[in-house]
Amino acid sequence: MRTSNIIRNTAETKINLSLNLDGKGKSEINSGCGFLDHMLTLLSRHGNFDLRVECDGDTYVDYHHTVEDIGIALGKAFAEAIGDKRGICRYGNMLLPMDEALILSAVDISGRGMLVYDLDIPTVKVGDFDTELCEEFWLGFVREANITLHIKQLSGKNSHHIIEGAFKSVGRSLRAAVKIDPDNANEIPSTKGVL
Repeated sequence: MRTSNIIRNTAETKINLSLNLDGKGKSEINSGCGFLDHMLTLLSRHGNFDLRVECDGDTYVDYHHTVEDIGIALGKAFAEAIGDKRGICRYGNMLLPMDEALILSAVDISGRGMLVYDLDIPTVKVGDFDTELCEEFWLGFVREANITLHIKQLSGKNSHHIIEGAFKSVGRSLRAAVKIDPDNANEIPSTKGVL
């Protein structure tokens, strides 16, 4: 089983997170931010990962530290759970419709942290969630997971749909990328021999 448990304590957040890449899409999320809980539940379900997150953050300030630090903790867990990347498919992509929104994501489990983020979210908030924090989450995630992630909005007018489409799409892309390739189960998917 490819699993990881991360405890991250700072002056701003206290996070306890567990991840199972070979799960069933089950989640138990308590971030202190309802919208983020919803997005992480979707990421878990569509990625087919089991994910548990407990966070006690300084949400009396705003959600910035909570969102960014959970992204960091999840990225660390992802890198730890995937290990040396032996046998993985490495690449994954998904073109996902969410009502009027259409979101493309593509992943390379490359060993290099890179985010190309192209979402045009029309409102500054969804409920009490600052929509700019969506990018902060993915930045924290890719830097610690050491993956390349592209997220591109092809259409969409509703902020909730755009962000939800992105989390679902990335979940599906990650699911494909971490899947074990039965034809190359003992191989590192790189001509360099390392990722």
